[in-house]
Amino acid sequence: MKMRRKLIAGNWKMNLGIKESEKLASEIVKKTGSNILKKTDVLICPPFISIPAVSKILKNTGILLGAQNLSSENDGAYTGEISASMLHSAGCGYVIVGHSERRKYFHETNPVVNAKAVQSLKHGLKTIICVGETFQEREDEIFESIIIEQVRTALNDIPAGKMKDVIIAYEPVWAIGTGLNATPEQASAIHLLINNTAEEIFGKEISGELLIIYGGSVNAGNAYDILSAERIDGALIGGASLKADDFVFISDTASKLK
Repeated sequence: MKMRRKLIAGNWKMNLGIKESEKLASEIVKKTGSNILKKTDVLICPPFISIPAVSKILKNTGILLGAQNLSSENDGAYTGEISASMLHSAGCGYVIVGHSERRKYFHETNPVVNAKAVQSLKHGLKTIICVGETFQEREDEIFESIIIEQVRTALNDIPAGKMKDVIIAYEPVWAIGTGLNATPEQASAIHLLINNTAEEIFGKEISGELLIIYGGSVNAGNAYDILSAERIDGALIGGASLKADDFVFISDTASKLK
């Protein structure tokens, strides 16, 4: 079994224009030492409009580029949508699908998330599939069944050979942008549940290589505790990724962990 490299992914969400995106990307490049990139994959996911500009800045730096969403369709009369092939042509190697904000505000269902994952993988994009429970689902103690259903549906029709390009991000909805966090123990337990669900579908070898990262108000102050917990292979970072020093600090923290 290959050693899993940690992945630190910055989701800039709907923030920063082109000039601001160029400035932040340049700062991250400048501050990210080669020692970090030897042990950790660092990924930036800016808004669509800034992807071409950021792509130029990241070229040959070792820092990866991704998008925050994509269409489940190949092409055609879908006004306002962005296809996987468009993202690929703009320099993206990664894409996020099923973020809790997409599920909540844009009513993306488990089957929609699956369709997007299948589409992105078909076009060679590494795909970060987000799963997570609401506060009420945790309070009602049904969160494990919710996570299992999200994972199983998301991975439907994905060939075993494509699983090397899948990353699953556990992001408890109640911890997104709230300042609340799952404890490292809570997060670790869900990551193990995700691992076991993937193992039931694809077997131990594939599940053992699957990256499972945590997203939910990760910052410079709590990164060490979260990233050092069992089966946590990295982080999907929101607000802290808009601050170059914090984002690089978290990446550096990940690179120092075994």
